[in-house]
Amino acid sequence: MTDRFADLPEQRARGLRKMEQVYGFTMTDGTGDFFGYTADHLFGDIWQRPGLTDRDRRLLLIGMLAGQGAADVLGIQVPAAHANGELDDDALREIVILVCHYAGWPHGARLNTIVEETIAKATKERARTDD
Repeated sequence: MTDRFADLPEQRARGLRKMEQVYGFTMTDGTGDFFGYTADHLFGDIWQRPGLTDRDRRLLLIGMLAGQGAADVLGIQVPAAHANGELDDDALREIVILVCHYAGWPHGARLNTIVEETIAKATKERARTDD
């Protein structure tokens, strides 16, 4: 199997590989400083540091995003955590309850919508592939 990122600088390739692992979808190289810092620094370095697992990082990130009301980014993080097996249905639903009480009901309610949509989509996909 060939490495799609072999022609890129090692830090960028490392970051893009980690982004694919974290998000669960194919990444392509991007342009601009924002993308560069995201790929090279955030995913090429920060997400690869020792001391926390990807699941640990994801839990922290989901909590912070929920507290900020960042439903757009939660709509990426929650399905990716579920698809990667980092958080199952029960764990996601427990996070909602905790968020409701610490970040406020409106933030928890938005997270709940994302969680239930994620679970429903995964359940539907499993049923489709089981047929």
